[in-house]
Amino acid sequence: MLETGSTGFMLLAASLVMLMTPGLAMFYGGLATKRNILGIMIQSFVSLGWTTVLWVIFGYSLCFSGGQGGIIGNLDKAFLHGITPGTMYTNGKIPEFVFIAYQMMFAIITPALITGAFVNRVNFKAYFIFLTVWQILVYYPFVHMIWGGGLLAVWGVQDFAGGVVVHATAGFAALASVFYVGARVDKNSTPNSIPLVAIGSGLLWFGWYGFNAGSEVAVDTVTSLAFLNTDVAASFATVAWLFLEWSHAKKPKFVGLLTGSIAGLATITPCAGFVPLWAAPIIGIVASVMCYMAVQFKNKMNWDDALDVWGVHGVGGVLGTILLGIFAAKSVNINSADGLWLGNSSFFFKQVVAAVVGATYAFVFTYIMLVIINFITPVKVDEASEKTGLDYAIHGEKAYDEGAL
Repeated sequence: MLETGSTGFMLLAASLVMLMTPGLAMFYGGLATKRNILGIMIQSFVSLGWTTVLWVIFGYSLCFSGGQGGIIGNLDKAFLHGITPGTMYTNGKIPEFVFIAYQMMFAIITPALITGAFVNRVNFKAYFIFLTVWQILVYYPFVHMIWGGGLLAVWGVQDFAGGVVVHATAGFAALASVFYVGARVDKNSTPNSIPLVAIGSGLLWFGWYGFNAGSEVAVDTVTSLAFLNTDVAASFATVAWLFLEWSHAKKPKFVGLLTGSIAGLATITPCAGFVPLWAAPIIGIVASVMCYMAVQFKNKMNWDDALDVWGVHGVGGVLGTILLGIFAAKSVNINSADGLWLGNSSFFFKQVVAAVVGATYAFVFTYIMLVIINFITPVKVDEASEKTGLDYAIHGEKAYDEGAL
């Protein structure tokens, strides 16, 4: 029987997750150089349109139709065939249309996360092909395997809101893209607008309540737990990163504080509705320490992940999935397993395997895919375009009219 409260909440949650993609565009746009603001922002905004097209045609069906225990679904619900406004989602509380819209917002933002790694270096045509193929052959299979009743779900892997499905796959795909396209001509470029970064970060944090709490797909006690766990972990991570960088750089950095919040949000994502509240501060602090160390390691290795997608989302997604294997508790969510701290080493092992498999597959597939795309159209821009900036060289636009008063 339809629950109007749950339906209304899920519509709001879907709206919040949709808002995260413009928020991401602002976050990345502020971190980019002045000549590449539009180039990075359009890569997020184009996903709003194109991913929706793919989702309606066959994406939703491949993720959530058939294929029980398998790697991918079928095309029974292609073009949303057989689904009407009166068709209910499997929990019987909300219309399936609402669930379709909610999950579509996840599909939109996931590939957009990758773009921060190769800012200022990738042709838009190549990115458009990448956006299409990566969703079909990386994102859709992992959604199905974990959330659509597929292989990993049957095995017992859990992921409340996207540790493997979203962050680990996107983060390690980002690292593969960095290895393929190489470094920028000018690696010392600085953010063009830290206030824009702050606005984007705020929108991401705000939207993340829909991302995590909405993943319960109902309004109940787990929804409130996921909401509060999200905020607590993010807050502890924010403060931990601030003090870590303050100690290391001898100054409290605003961009660092904002980055810490995203690290905490990414890491709590797979855990949000499956762990007790007391675990959230631990997860947040561990997230900041490990992601900060990953970023420092990346810098030491001279990997030009421009906006730290791997260090924040990739490491955060893998870390959160493993921490779920430690702190999960049936006492807070009957649909959860007990974690390692309650003596369930088997579940912990499954979470580790899922994290490693997801990260490895995304990395290897992404690298191979970029090699193939390069035969179709050049992936990396030429040096002249990079120096000019992609805003003008590719899009023929500028973010700011420098001649205006």
